[in-house]
Amino acid sequence: MEFALLLLTGFLLTFTAPWMRRFLREWSLPFFLAYPLAALALLWNASELIQKQSAVEVSIPWVSSLGVNLSLRIDGLGWLFGMLISGIGALVVLYAHGYLHHHPQENRFYGFLFLFMTAMLGVVWSEDIFLLFIFWELTSISSFLLIGLEHHEEKARKAALQALLVTAGGGLALLAGLVGLALITGSNRLSVINSQGNWIVQSRLSLPVLLLILAGAFTKSAQFPFHFWLPGAMAAPTPVSAYLHSATMVKAGVYLLARLTPALGGTPAWHTLLTLFGLATLLAGAMLALAQTDLKRLLAYTTVASLGTMMFLIGLGDSLAIKSAMALILAHALYKGALFFVAGGIDHSTHTRDINRLNALAGKMPLTALAAALAGISMLGIPPALGFISKELIYEASLESASGGNTLIVLIALAELTAVGLWVAFLPFWTKSGEKTAEAHGEDVFLWLPPLILALISLTLGLLPSVASKALVQPAVEAALLKSTPVKLSLWHGWTPMLALSALTLGIGAVLGFSRTRYQHAVQTILQALSPISPERGYERGLAGLKRFATVQTNFLQNGYFRRYLLTTILFGMVLVGAILIQSLPLPWASFTPPRFYEIILVGLILTGVFAVTRTSSRMAAAALLGMIGFTIALIYLLYSAPDLAMVQFTIETLSVILFVLVIYRLPQFTRTRGGRTAVLDVLVSVAAGVLVTVLVLSISAVPHDSLVTPFYAENSLKLAQGKNVVNVILVDFRGFDTLGEITVLALAGIGVFALLKLSGKSEAIRTPEKEEAE
Repeated sequence: MEFALLLLTGFLLTFTAPWMRRFLREWSLPFFLAYPLAALALLWNASELIQKQSAVEVSIPWVSSLGVNLSLRIDGLGWLFGMLISGIGALVVLYAHGYLHHHPQENRFYGFLFLFMTAMLGVVWSEDIFLLFIFWELTSISSFLLIGLEHHEEKARKAALQALLVTAGGGLALLAGLVGLALITGSNRLSVINSQGNWIVQSRLSLPVLLLILAGAFTKSAQFPFHFWLPGAMAAPTPVSAYLHSATMVKAGVYLLARLTPALGGTPAWHTLLTLFGLATLLAGAMLALAQTDLKRLLAYTTVASLGTMMFLIGLGDSLAIKSAMALILAHALYKGALFFVAGGIDHSTHTRDINRLNALAGKMPLTALAAALAGISMLGIPPALGFISKELIYEASLESASGGNTLIVLIALAELTAVGLWVAFLPFWTKSGEKTAEAHGEDVFLWLPPLILALISLTLGLLPSVASKALVQPAVEAALLKSTPVKLSLWHGWTPMLALSALTLGIGAVLGFSRTRYQHAVQTILQALSPISPERGYERGLAGLKRFATVQTNFLQNGYFRRYLLTTILFGMVLVGAILIQSLPLPWASFTPPRFYEIILVGLILTGVFAVTRTSSRMAAAALLGMIGFTIALIYLLYSAPDLAMVQFTIETLSVILFVLVIYRLPQFTRTRGGRTAVLDVLVSVAAGVLVTVLVLSISAVPHDSLVTPFYAENSLKLAQGKNVVNVILVDFRGFDTLGEITVLALAGIGVFALLKLSGKSEAIRTPEKEEAE
């Protein structure tokens, strides 16, 4: 229950944090830190249970009619991710306190941050797949808000939209895949789904379900060719980049596939797709990183490469590969989070992230340089950092896959990442040459302390690998594989091929790193030449095409002519109804009884009114004639024993006539439609629609039926809803949500009309594209 209350508190903080920051200012920091620290405390309290291959489970009924419950299950995998999310989240809060101080969007940042933090915790703790999906999409929405925090800049808006379209589009595919899983297994619970792996594989839906879920995971975790949104999202402030794009959101797809390994893993399709896309992403990310000079974009592309490595390892799927993936997830979160913090500290101090302008900063930023060095040796895979252990495991898993090609690709990519690691972690601090050196001012404790803490944790876990394996990696591996799996991490495995490959990686990476200026321009030229066929350019073309299509269809459908709207609506309805009637041929016909004289009079009044409306040139007369038609219809309701409907009709007609009269003098000048073909077309469509509706009513009336609905409402209106008026009970109780929806739509329409009326008096102040162009 405590975990559910924690999530609820996170949502409350989403709304209250901006106000707390506004009124409490500096004193809000302890309250903000309390939330992630409370999550850490809860997880720590559950650690003993987790290490015994057990789990903390919570289930609260939510939408019971749909079988959706607020079901949480914290096992080893959720525990590892929860520790990373809450631990790094606490450091992000601390870092943002210094980085975003006096930022104009500082208050709302904390609201968005807690929404994202809560959503991520919900993703990794959800037991119900549809609850997981809700939290999954919340991460997309909250990341959109965070990336676009500086919304006054076009670059930020564009990056936020790009990230949202790619990840939310994948989310729709994921939803379809999760529905498929629920259909196959008959359950929404992940633990039940994972226990039916053999049954899922035999289903004919297994491949479509796998492809849909992979689409969701690949877009979320920036796999090639969906990787481009991640470097673009570097337009966000550094605390956002450090949190979303190193340790949390981008690993959601990795988490999901690790979680579903027992259900979907082990098949040839799983193995082929994950290893193929993983290696492609690894290689593409490493190559693209070589062309960058911006610190955050360098880190972003290396993150893409690391995510590809994780997918590759999960695709291999054996115990060694999953162990390697979990160790890499842990190591990467620690060193990449620290390096993002370092990049932000450099930017904050020098106002640039261009490595060509950064050198010799160690003297002015000694503690930041120390944090960068400690995190850098982990990224480079140098002992005794945790990154070294992770790299050894990657090579071991790759060699176990019995594919020399895989190992060669991993070697090339890791060597390139080593070079980039040198540029990010050491070049700005320890080199003394540059095109134009940027001036730096002092360090802020809030900017160097968080990266130093992360770097020291990484170093400590490297020096104490048994702690990392027993407390963090092994429970996650066992939860992912659903079986007992001993895990032993160590710094020294002897003189092994993995050690030789690690040394070779460092050697090649050092050569590449120290000779950057000799080849980086060539790499940039090659990538520039390939840019017309890049996935990002494809995304831009697709978006531009979608906008053009939207413009064309809007101009066609929303052309501003009410007559055309009516014609479109009537013709479309005629096509739909007519198609159904044709399929029902021959139609049954009702038996007729001779009409009574007053019925003939009423019908005559209606027809006379309709004819007069079409011929009058006075709005007042038209309003009066329409009212006459409505009141005559109400009399028909009375004659056929429907006084409720008659009263409603009387009320509506009265109000309509009054409203018409009130606004009649504000309407544009009365115009008549042009004659000739236009009038003929209107007459033909009107007559055809009238004939069609008449045929439809007569055919329906001829079908004898025993209504089940009417007796139900008559019997249950008083019993269930305590109402004697059946119509009112239907509207207010049985169709209460429908009525609420209708009222909401009308309210929104009213707000829109009010806004338009307000704007109409300020037309001169509206800057249209034409005005801007003229200026």
